[in-house]
Formats: sequence, structure tokens, C-alpha cells
Amino acid sequence: MAIGGLLAVLLLAFLVIDRVPFAWDRAIMLALRRADDPAQPIGPAWLRQAMVDLTALGGVTVLTTVTAAAIGLLLVRRLWLTAALVAAATIAGSIVSGMAKHWVGRPRPELVDHLVQVSGLSFPSGHATNSAVVYLTLAGLVAQVERSRAARSYTIVVAVLLVGIIGISRVYLGVHWPSDVLAGWCAGTAWATLWWWIGAWWRRALFARRGQ
Repeated sequence: MAIGGLLAVLLLAFLVIDRVPFAWDRAIMLALRRADDPAQPIGPAWLRQAMVDLTALGGVTVLTTVTAAAIGLLLVRRLWLTAALVAAATIAGSIVSGMAKHWVGRPRPELVDHLVQVSGLSFPSGHATNSAVVYLTLAGLVAQVERSRAARSYTIVVAVLLVGIIGISRVYLGVHWPSDVLAGWCAGTAWATLWWWIGAWWRRALFARRGQ
């Protein structure tokens, strides 16, 4: 999964750098706006406000707060390895995401009006990438220490739904191309999978050492 996600991101990045147009990018963004007024999104007024609220769940402030709170809880429960892995994965992931944006250098879409204030470059979507890095990494690593199968499944499903709706909100609000979000999902999923594997390998090594 990690290798597949990485290859998908690299493919999209090279296509974007070569300025290959994505017709489906334009089609999806226009489909989310009223035909008679592209400045207005489809759906009732409450949906627009809901998307604004939901997109904040992938912002720096919320993700930092969630990560810090999760690490604090893990430390209280004396899950030292899991806390260290979560900290390393999320910090390194945010750095790599920022570097990727500058490497590709894709500008924000101007096809429709932006419904929230944004700045910076577009590819990959920082909200999609970082939310996947944080929520999926947390879900994967916590699942390794959670004994209840139902709790593990619930945690992973909630994480996937959060990452999905955050990415969709970025396109709905007109601040990212769908391909930006797709790349962010692939990159974040690959990153979370990699750290899940690191956590699993490290735990096996520790258990083997204790057995000796």
C-alpha cells in the first residue's frame, strides 16, 4: 500500500509538472457549482457552512491539537513507543508535505471562486495530506496496542471518513483541484502505512529481545 501510494503521487506530480491538463479536474469542480452562477456552490446554505467547518479539521491548528492530545494520552498510559512513533510520523510528514508543494509548484485553481481564504501552492493538498498523515497514522498505531477488535475497526473507520470528508471539502470550497486532493490522500495513506509497518517491526523486535 505504501509503495502503491507513493507511485501514484509521483505519477500525478510528473503529469502536473509537465502541465498535462486534467479534464476531470475541471468537470468535477464545475459540477460542484451552480450552472447559472459558478460563484455559488451546489446544495443548501447549511452545506456550505458545514464544509467550512469540516475543512478546519484538516488545518494546522486542529491537527496540531489532536496530535498533542493523542501523544499526551499515550504518555499517560505509558505507551512510550507509540507516542514516539506518532510524534515522529506527524512531524516528518508535515515537513515532507511542505517540501512536495514547493517541488511541484502548482498554483491554486482559479476556475471558480474560493469560498475560504487560502495561500500558498496547491499540489498536493496540505489538508488532505496532513489529515491522512495524522488521522490514519494515529488510527494505525493505536490499533496495534488496542486489544478490542471492535475498537480498532471503529478507530480506523472514523479516521478514513474524516480524511475523506476533509479532502472533499477542499474541492467543494474551490481551493484545490481534485487531483491535488487525490495526491494528498495517496501520499498520506502511504505515509501512514509506512509508519504502521515501522511500528509493527519495532514491536516484534522488542518482543523478540525480551524473549531472549
